[in-house]
Amino acid sequence: MAGTNGKQKTARDMILSLGVIILVAGVMYLFIPHDDSEPDLKRVDYRIELLTARRAAPYPVAAPEGLPGAWKATSVRYRADDFDTWHLGFHDPEGEYVAVQQSTQRRPVFLDEATQGARETDRTEKIDGRTWTRWEGGRYDALVLEGTEGSTTVVTGTASFAQLTKMAQALQTK
Repeated sequence: MAGTNGKQKTARDMILSLGVIILVAGVMYLFIPHDDSEPDLKRVDYRIELLTARRAAPYPVAAPEGLPGAWKATSVRYRADDFDTWHLGFHDPEGEYVAVQQSTQRRPVFLDEATQGARETDRTEKIDGRTWTRWEGGRYDALVLEGTEGSTTVVTGTASFAQLTKMAQALQTK
């Protein structure tokens, strides 16, 4: 009989302890501030990297001109040792991601990486006299510039095709 009574006290004590722990955790949760909003993405100045890439790349490097201020550049890099890869990422006015990417890497390999596995469709668009092919995917959609020798240019991201088209329209090479 003594053993049974001890087990009952132990179980009761564990339940009481668990209740105290849950109560303390609930109070802590209430008093710790929570910020569920999206983080404020820092705008980057890509002018120096663009000038460097335009001097070093063996192809005409593309960057947008004339986009409204609501388009925020968030990432930039040029890697000469990685197939002369140019990347310029933006946060568009609708809160989606849009990137301009160029490379001398083999086209199929580069497009698979840049578009996150999107697949080519049979739809093309004429944007400022240039032909772009639509690629659709689960994560990213893309517009791929046709008719370029020695490099591949892609506008890709989570944004709609309308936003990808706006970026493609704004692209200038120098």
